[in-house]
Amino acid sequence: MVLAATFSVGVLLFAPLAHAALSLNLNERGLNAEQRQASQQLLDAAVDALPPLLVTELDRSIGVRWSSRLPHSVMGRARFDGHILLNQRWLDALVQGDDQALPGGRQHGTLQRELQATLIHELAHFYDRGQFWSDEGRGLARFCGQQHSSLGPVGLPAACQGQSQRHFTLSDDPRLLELAGWPARIGGRGVAEPENNHYLRSPDAYELSNPREFVAVNLEYFLLDPEYRCRRPALHDYFATHFGWAPTHSADCAPGLSFVNGGLDPDRPALGWLDPERIYQVHYLLAEPDGAFVSRWGHSMLRVVICAPDRPLGPECLMDLEHHLVLSFRAFVDDVQLSSWDGLTGAYPSRLFMLPLNQVVDEYTKIELRPLQSLPLRLTREQQISLVQRAAEMHWGYDGTYYFVSNNCAVETLKLLRSGTDRPDIRRMQTVTPTGLLALLRHAGLVDQSVMHDQADALRQGYYFDSYRERYQLMFRNAREYLDLPQRQVEDWLALAPQERQSWFSRADYRTAAALLLLEQAALRRQVLLMQHELKDRYVSGRRPDDTALNDTGDLMSQLLRESGFLSRPAELLEGGYGLPQRQERQQLRQVSNERQQGLQGLSALLDERALELVSVTQRRAVEDGQHNIVELGRLLRQLHRESGGLVLP
Repeated sequence: MVLAATFSVGVLLFAPLAHAALSLNLNERGLNAEQRQASQQLLDAAVDALPPLLVTELDRSIGVRWSSRLPHSVMGRARFDGHILLNQRWLDALVQGDDQALPGGRQHGTLQRELQATLIHELAHFYDRGQFWSDEGRGLARFCGQQHSSLGPVGLPAACQGQSQRHFTLSDDPRLLELAGWPARIGGRGVAEPENNHYLRSPDAYELSNPREFVAVNLEYFLLDPEYRCRRPALHDYFATHFGWAPTHSADCAPGLSFVNGGLDPDRPALGWLDPERIYQVHYLLAEPDGAFVSRWGHSMLRVVICAPDRPLGPECLMDLEHHLVLSFRAFVDDVQLSSWDGLTGAYPSRLFMLPLNQVVDEYTKIELRPLQSLPLRLTREQQISLVQRAAEMHWGYDGTYYFVSNNCAVETLKLLRSGTDRPDIRRMQTVTPTGLLALLRHAGLVDQSVMHDQADALRQGYYFDSYRERYQLMFRNAREYLDLPQRQVEDWLALAPQERQSWFSRADYRTAAALLLLEQAALRRQVLLMQHELKDRYVSGRRPDDTALNDTGDLMSQLLRESGFLSRPAELLEGGYGLPQRQERQQLRQVSNERQQGLQGLSALLDERALELVSVTQRRAVEDGQHNIVELGRLLRQLHRESGGLVLP
């Protein structure tokens, strides 16, 4: 009975008051008329910028005063007693309109705007902490503390249960955490990632301190920066939805989404841009597994099917392959060699590459001899655009850590799908393998598996890209039957020394010689890869002081990899600004990225010239003999064509 009586009194003492709008009350003590006027204008401007919902929900009077006791670099601070302090060192400059006094590194432009942002920042903390900062909330906390002291945790009144756990309005919302850079860890049972790796092109590094500061900093920009909608569209939409309101002073955004082409293709400019209105579909793109350690579970990617300009959205866009993009999370290797051990321990950055589809197809089907499946995702148009927009934000802002097991391509792709679509069924998925992710998407009915029922039709329509291994095997079978070759598999033929293969050329007819030429080109690509690996191994194993040529080339290799970082980390091309680049930044990007691209191409060509001089005699001879074989087969084809009475081939 005593407990019940005490609890009733506590509830009455700390019952919520009637709703009233937020008001900021200036403490005028020690201020002259000009200081009072400038201060009041500052407070009024801050309240006027706030969303109506925030003003209504934050229904209390908050005192504001100038203080000389704040640290030199701090512009303002909220106190636990419900007051806001502003640093008095800025008061005279505010009155005089002296923006020269503003310290460097600030992005709101003027002193008045910085102080307005400071007030908004601290008010955001009040709003985010909700009842904890209200009069009744602080009173209830004191009451519960007294009850805990006298009754212990077991006998606490119901109103006090859970008081040790703060519940925030915004900063513990899983959706906000996902967009902010603290997503739920895959396999972590809802636990957020401990570090925020979306730190590139941040408006204020203080936002990365914790989710509460992230909310406060971003509300500053949501309310004050007209370009916030352009630079951080996903977060802008989140705040606009939460408040049911958005500022009316939004800027005119630069068209499309800019990205840096990660392919280093000399026929493409380094800086590209994507028009979301031309997106027809998004596919789950799977490079099928092979026997290598890093690819035994396949590789997860997303394919963005983009229609050619002036083509209406429709199935014909699937044929516009030269316009399609691939979103691929990869371990950026800046030490010239991919180490399995380093991949397990997280030594590599995980970055989102944006690559031309044709390059990715060639890379997997011709060089790695792995087929690709491209399965349409069943997403709404809004989800498709949101997903690609989120990918662009990550391309410019994300620099994670790659782990082969726990944060690999499948995990990164799943996190992108979660944050880009905001679908509950995708958010519930848990997997760490590319094939596992495909199985989950298939089980949820999110991929159109019907496109793979007829593989020949899938190949024709661009849903399946077959490995060149099958083509090479077919060419080899034709050559084996005509020449009665002892080898049975194409791999056995390619493993022969070039001179051994050459001994069979003179017996070939026109059709067989054409098949052998294709195989010889594949053999040369394979031999060049082996040569590159040998050079890397030799370089990594340790330089010798007397090996000047190798040391010089090693420096070239390191420089090439170092300089190529901008292909997956384009933020390093810009100074200042935040989020997605806008018009003025794009002009700078176009020039700088093209210059860097040309420099990389020059380094790559120089490295190719020197590499052949540095590998073993056996490797060098194999490459040279392979090149000679291609020349000889070309000559043989022209000769056979003439002998058959046809036109002379060029």
